[in-house]
Amino acid sequence: MDSICIKARAKINLSLDVLGKREDGYHDVRMIMQSIGLHDKVFLEAIDERCIKVTCDKHWVPTDCDNIAYKAAAVLMDKFDIPKGISIRIVKKIPVAAGLAGGSADAAAVLKGMNDIFSLNLKEDDLMQLGKSIGADIPFCIKGGTMLAEGIGEVLTEIEPLRNVNIVLVKPRISVSTAWVYKNLEIGKISSRPDTELLINLIEKKDIQNLGKNMVNVLEAVTINRHRVISEIKEKLVSLGALGSMMSGSGPTVFGVFGNRVTAEKACKNINRDNTWECILTETFCEER
Repeated sequence: MDSICIKARAKINLSLDVLGKREDGYHDVRMIMQSIGLHDKVFLEAIDERCIKVTCDKHWVPTDCDNIAYKAAAVLMDKFDIPKGISIRIVKKIPVAAGLAGGSADAAAVLKGMNDIFSLNLKEDDLMQLGKSIGADIPFCIKGGTMLAEGIGEVLTEIEPLRNVNIVLVKPRISVSTAWVYKNLEIGKISSRPDTELLINLIEKKDIQNLGKNMVNVLEAVTINRHRVISEIKEKLVSLGALGSMMSGSGPTVFGVFGNRVTAEKACKNINRDNTWECILTETFCEER
């Protein structure tokens, strides 16, 4: 196999709790992560010249060593002394710096694709361990589905798959630094935390209505303090029929959970009409295992 195309799926957080700061600078978290249908396409091809070439259809995405997909390729090339090079072409659909793990998803696709192209015979756990050294979300992006994530996000426990739930994503035309959000989070002042066990139980029961009502992201307060538009979007989604609405990750993307496709489509059409925010209709996704 000389080439491959992989769908790099975005994620949302159905809950996000921060337990404390670690000595290594990371934070211990406990959150429910969920893959969604929205994805980039990552085209990989082995090339004779021993180098890494990255291209992307969006000019604002870096194509040098600042790109996390480039870093993932470099890790594999160095560790396994791969004699050939790799061409990486990214067709970007996931908004950048949006709390949807778009970069991590691309990096995960590179790890999986190069494993196949160069017959490295690495198991999923091996790829996840390598991914952890590059970015905290990469292990989840390799595994995907519906997961309880702990540690820095790399300790994953499978939850009953949550498939085909209608999701409307809304991204205001701003970017948010994850590092800034965590730096400004005052853990001792968190007033509302998610009931993770309750949420897991609701997912197992497919109780989407109560799932929507009980989602909590402790990072919201930090991001909303600087960007009030996030509160506006949450209120807008609920007014348009969302069962619940929450910021994903460190933001700024907000998503709404919808009980049926028709209501979700109408909501997305309504928001897109103003052209104020970027709005995407998608759904939760889990591969059959």
